[in-house]
Amino acid sequence: MYQQILDPVAHSLAWSALVAALPLLVLFVLLGVLRVTAWVASLVSLALAIVIAVAVYGMPIGQTLLAGSEGAAFGFFPILWIVINAIWVFQMTVATGHFDVLRRSFARVSDDQRIQAIIIAFSFGALIEALAGFGTPVAVTSVMLIALGFNPLKAAVLALTANTAPVAFGAMATPIITLGKVTGLSSDTLGAMVGRQTPLLAVFVPLALVLIVDGLRGVRETWPVALVCGVVFAIAQYATSNFISVPLADVVAALLSAAAVVAMVRVWRPRRPYPKPAVIAGGAAAEPTPEFAERVAHPDSRADVIRAYAPYGIIIAVFVICQIPAVKSLLDRATFTVKWPGLHLLNAKGEELSLATFTLNLLTTPGTQMLVAGIITTIALRLSVPRALRAYGTALHQLRWAIVTVMTVLALAFVMNASGQTITLGTWMAGAGAAFALLSPILGWLGVAVTGSDTSSNSLFGALQVTAAGQAGLSEILMAAGNSSGGVLGKMISPQNLVIAAAAVGLNGKEGDIFRRVIGWSLLFLVFLCVLSALQASILSWMVF
Repeated sequence: MYQQILDPVAHSLAWSALVAALPLLVLFVLLGVLRVTAWVASLVSLALAIVIAVAVYGMPIGQTLLAGSEGAAFGFFPILWIVINAIWVFQMTVATGHFDVLRRSFARVSDDQRIQAIIIAFSFGALIEALAGFGTPVAVTSVMLIALGFNPLKAAVLALTANTAPVAFGAMATPIITLGKVTGLSSDTLGAMVGRQTPLLAVFVPLALVLIVDGLRGVRETWPVALVCGVVFAIAQYATSNFISVPLADVVAALLSAAAVVAMVRVWRPRRPYPKPAVIAGGAAAEPTPEFAERVAHPDSRADVIRAYAPYGIIIAVFVICQIPAVKSLLDRATFTVKWPGLHLLNAKGEELSLATFTLNLLTTPGTQMLVAGIITTIALRLSVPRALRAYGTALHQLRWAIVTVMTVLALAFVMNASGQTITLGTWMAGAGAAFALLSPILGWLGVAVTGSDTSSNSLFGALQVTAAGQAGLSEILMAAGNSSGGVLGKMISPQNLVIAAAAVGLNGKEGDIFRRVIGWSLLFLVFLCVLSALQASILSWMVF
């Protein structure tokens, strides 16, 4: 058994926080400065976290390794289970040629890559985030962008940057629901408060995507469609989360923003279309053939187009059906909660930690639902069993290093959480008093950067945010919501998501290059949310419940 200690270094919370931050600092330096491969950087950081847990925090080596093993298991199920099956569906569309049909269909909406980035990475990615979450939209949209001719590195950066504003309401608002459970606050109220923060971020994300694709010139030439997309998404996310349904916030926002872009390009187009690169290197999809442009000019048959969109329609249908209360209740019968064997953890107050509890939700996890969608897809695309299995093998081979990295990163997160390193960092930040309103989103950002999940970050820091708010005389609703809203910006720099993006576009080992391209956006948007949180705690208090 192990009981957490918050200030093991000279009984100083500040010095202890500095030591606790070392594994994260080493991880980001290895990735962003030294360009070390993600799985190597993760292993080094995990080893350092284990040393600190044992030597500094006094955690028994057996308990430390057990916590790491639980994290590795969680990394595979449910997270990798989702991504593997999502990539499998994509590989089947590539094998049958239907992905070529799909990309020609998107190209006919607009041949301008700046607009394609908005509608695919942002709007379509938001829809996938709403239904599945956990890295799935990054994997799916990045390969779709490559299929349309995007440079692999740029495709990965676009997919990660776009996967921000929708994250708090992802997987049918799982992060918000979790936040409500750990804080004791109403999830509807929390969702409505988050819906008064992330929509303001969403206005600017499409503009950022255009800037990534074509710089300031692209913004000057395509700002109307980017702004329309962002504003429509923001209004829909705010209205749905505040007045209709928190779980449906991203679904409604994604569909309406996509419809707005399609309607916009029918009546307005940029004066100068942005050309595709002449050469496409690497990537998970094949380079467009000479026939691609010819087929754009001469549309595919209606049946081919329907089959090309069928996998995504099937995914949406399966996820929506599984969210029906009666169906979800039935599927929940296959959910098992077990104590991780041999792992016994207490927090600093002597209370048992839920971290040692492992949930095996066999049928309600998005990964299993994606698997079901994939099986139905084999029928829709008329794949034989051997071809479907070969596509699955291709997906596993493509993700082989991602599997190692994600399991290692989650082992790192669990070791830091179980030993108390993460909570030391959070408690130290919570001591900022009234200034905590400015820092609250940073705590959520840090949690997602470590775990790769807004849900996990809310589980980790949600209660701490409420406690700190009470001590500083701040709104509990605002601080808890700030944790989830700030967390969405840690998604793009999380090693888990970096390696998923790199694997999807065929840039294994280049996670550091992707990290350097997205860290600036992550920090810029984080500053925006921190300022917004501080203003909402003062002169914009009318926005808070």
